[in-house]
Amino acid sequence: MPTAAKLFAALAFAALGFLGGRLFAGQLPEGTPTDIFGPATAAVGLVCGWMISGALVGRGYVAAMSTGVRTVVTTAFVALLAYSIYIMVLRAMRMLYDGPIEALLGVSALMLSYARLLAVPEILAMLLVGGLMGGSISEWAGRRWK
Repeated sequence: MPTAAKLFAALAFAALGFLGGRLFAGQLPEGTPTDIFGPATAAVGLVCGWMISGALVGRGYVAAMSTGVRTVVTTAFVALLAYSIYIMVLRAMRMLYDGPIEALLGVSALMLSYARLLAVPEILAMLLVGGLMGGSISEWAGRRWK
């Protein structure tokens, strides 16, 4: 059921996903396709904010902030997985893999290499603070408009 808390959480985490995606795209090597990363992470943030943070309001601000951090971690994981699959498909179209199993193993290797690029203090701090704020915003909206 749509609520104000879900709407605010979805919008907050969509904005956070877009900003995080743009910051992360700056860390990628030159020539890596990044045009889709910002909007894709915004879409993942929108869905995760609606389903995770917006659905768990009403338990207090501390619980909402921890839920916000959980939402950010989930958003980052899903975004990295989706982007790794996207890059794997691009590489598979160029016949860079010998078979489907090697391509699937390539997804996990890509995710690990991209996770290392994500572990920059600026990005991690922005995601942590954004998760805390996003959780607080959803809790505030849940209390304001019941």
